[in-house]
Amino acid sequence: MSTKTIAAGSSALALTALLAAPALAGPTYTSDNGGSFRWYGQLNPTFQSYDDGQEEFSRLVDNANSGSRLGFWVEQPFGENTLKFRFETSLSLRSSDGVNQNGQGDITDWTRSDLRHVDLQWHTARAGVFSIGQGSMAADGATGIDLSGTGVAANASVADAAGGYFLRDVAGNLTGVEVGDVFATYDGSRRGRIRYDSPSFAGFTVSASYGEDILTEDADTEQYDIALNYANEDLGDFTVAGALAVNWTDRSGSERRDTIASAAVLHEPTGLSLSVAGGDRDTGGNYGFVKLGYTASLLPVGQTSFSVDYYDGSDMASVGDTAESFGIAAVQKFDKQNLEAYVAYREYSYDDTATTYQDGQAILAGARWKF
Repeated sequence: MSTKTIAAGSSALALTALLAAPALAGPTYTSDNGGSFRWYGQLNPTFQSYDDGQEEFSRLVDNANSGSRLGFWVEQPFGENTLKFRFETSLSLRSSDGVNQNGQGDITDWTRSDLRHVDLQWHTARAGVFSIGQGSMAADGATGIDLSGTGVAANASVADAAGGYFLRDVAGNLTGVEVGDVFATYDGSRRGRIRYDSPSFAGFTVSASYGEDILTEDADTEQYDIALNYANEDLGDFTVAGALAVNWTDRSGSERRDTIASAAVLHEPTGLSLSVAGGDRDTGGNYGFVKLGYTASLLPVGQTSFSVDYYDGSDMASVGDTAESFGIAAVQKFDKQNLEAYVAYREYSYDDTATTYQDGQAILAGARWKF
């Protein structure tokens, strides 16, 4: 089954790439000395409809679950080792988590913070991978392990569907609370960093990194983290993957620690999958996420996947608050076109000890094309 997306690599970098990066790259150009250059990208436009309990808003946006981007790799082998350089930038199109009731923003507004990777990597045959530059911290993606086939439409980052919208109280007034404020994952980030990924041992890889926010002016943010990743498709009929990470952040003298994890199992003969994720912030806030998926070959064009998920969080913005989200999604792959068409529905419910808020509902319908 093509949902065995973990098979092509054993390091943490390979796991991240296979779960999140484009599956099909552009042409590869090679040189006489063994070097190569290849480019890749994706477009992910989606129709978004959001109902805040009083009004409904419909817009064409870029899906924040897996935003539109463009990049390239340059690789040069040196014996059994390889030097790699990666450049990748978001296209900075209007994002599904960047619009709200008060405005939809610019269609595109690129800034230097949209640089995702400017990253130099030294891949060794025996000692692992050493990286320096703007790129993923060790904890980046640790909450996103998912083998359901519907990750482009629904995953633990439930706020991506409508994170910028404000919640309304029961009187119909817009509050200052955004969906994204109270449905967090605490997932790792991309920073200007140094990073090390160990070789794979029985499917396990250890990663560590130290980084700073070098793209935001006067950010004064330092981070360091460590992660343990696991990937194994040689368990009979099952494919299993997981990640556990701890991330420490110091922002302008304010410190916090996030502990995050996710895991997924896929039963290949039936196409049934289970994904779970969770996180805890020592300064307050925790959540759990569970997702059931089913993938089948219903059409000759490619696999069809369905999923249902549930998110439960507490103490996200204040002590005693509760956040719940329920989502369903369907994704149809078109293999020859390298296209995934999807539709997803999500409900948001949030309350704190001082205010009762109206529920919100989001619908996404779009397609991700990788090139």
